Amino acid sequence: MAKGPNTRDWLRRAMRTFDAAIALASGFLLLWWMPELDHTEGIEYPLVILAGSLLLPASGEIMGLYKPWRGRSLFSMLGVFTLGWLLAIALLSLFLVMTQSAVIFSRTWMALSAISALAAGLVLRTALYVLLRRLRSRGRNIKRVLLIGQPVNIARVQQRLIDLPYLGYQVSDTLVDDTACADDGVQCQAGMVKRVRGLAQRSIFQREFDEIWLTYPLTHGDTVKQLADALLAVPVAIRYFPDLSDVRLLNHRVAQVADMYSIDLNYSPLNGPVRVVKALEDRLLGLVLFVGFLPAMLVIAGLVRWRMGKPVLFKQYRHGLDGRRFRIYKFRTMRFHPLVQGKTRQAHAGDQRVTRLGAFLRHTSLDELPQLFNVLQGRMSLVGPRPHAMDHNDLYKDAIDAYMQRHRVKPGMTGWAQVNGLRGITDDLELMRKRVEYDLYYIDNWTLGLDLKILAMTITRGFINRQP
Repeated sequence: MAKGPNTRDWLRRAMRTFDAAIALASGFLLLWWMPELDHTEGIEYPLVILAGSLLLPASGEIMGLYKPWRGRSLFSMLGVFTLGWLLAIALLSLFLVMTQSAVIFSRTWMALSAISALAAGLVLRTALYVLLRRLRSRGRNIKRVLLIGQPVNIARVQQRLIDLPYLGYQVSDTLVDDTACADDGVQCQAGMVKRVRGLAQRSIFQREFDEIWLTYPLTHGDTVKQLADALLAVPVAIRYFPDLSDVRLLNHRVAQVADMYSIDLNYSPLNGPVRVVKALEDRLLGLVLFVGFLPAMLVIAGLVRWRMGKPVLFKQYRHGLDGRRFRIYKFRTMRFHPLVQGKTRQAHAGDQRVTRLGAFLRHTSLDELPQLFNVLQGRMSLVGPRPHAMDHNDLYKDAIDAYMQRHRVKPGMTGWAQVNGLRGITDDLELMRKRVEYDLYYIDNWTLGLDLKILAMTITRGFINRQP
């Protein structure tokens, strides 16, 4: 039997109400906690609290916060909530400035109210996310899936759902397309379409599944189209999971170009509004870090000048976004040395070119601090694939598939590969291939939350470098 009313709309309404409630609660609790505020005579404070409680869920709706998050990253959800919170703060602040009423309210109260609403939203969303995962792992809050496709593809999807029980998807039934079409493909295809049409007619009002998943190779596009048309009578979500095991995808998406649909195989996620978000993250947080580390950089510069003389900075060209060249800055850690056949020689254990001060800077990653200036220039990001020497790019671009796809985004001071221990010497092909896979995973799954996670991991894992 089909389930009762879909809980998704109910949950969306509940989450919008929840966000409004935390904004209301934060504002009024802080008014109660700060009795010295003169708010008993007028309605200004209650009005601004009410405005904030309406703006927070409205901003979340604009940012796509209330769409289903089943199977998606916690950090993505928290990042979107944070962006919605920032938008609500910006809109409320703009309103107060335009109406010249900002002076009425306590700055401390406004800051604490905003931070409290953000903290409550992040903590309680994390708790709900963890709770739902545990419930789904125990067979609760499950979505039943009907799988239609070829045996190999169905087995692949089934195994994936078995490996990830916390996503809450369960295969309730399968319709296997196991007919041999070598002799008469058209007739065979028509037989499968007929079976699916019969299934659709039986499932219009009563069914034992919540979603239908089609899984076929890309070469069976015409079959998928006919099956999708036949299933339109069933009022459930219909998803197509193409078998793309022989195609290297980089954050693919479906796009419409010249009135035709295409699958972009290497779509960069950092385009349009998202690129603005990434740029703001780099410039604002980069400026804070630059100012915070400036005293340390001045001390290091003085030590380098004292122990090694001029120049203090090591400058070298690297490939950046879209393969364009830029000059990267580091503190110098080596004595002057000639190139061997014009090639970059990586540091190795016991390398006599590295000074004692340089070894310390390398092991603590303090030699990388001048790259904060590259970030402020807009040529690097705080987080992204680490830029390699240009002759190393020439070497690996032909040896590793999709190697140059790393340059679809700006290079970073730290990255997903680095916080997972893949850093330092790159003379091992398999090690470099694994590093590239981590870089492509980052590009394929970029979110603001993932960036913040990597920056947090850098503090505990990224500074200490055991490589030369």
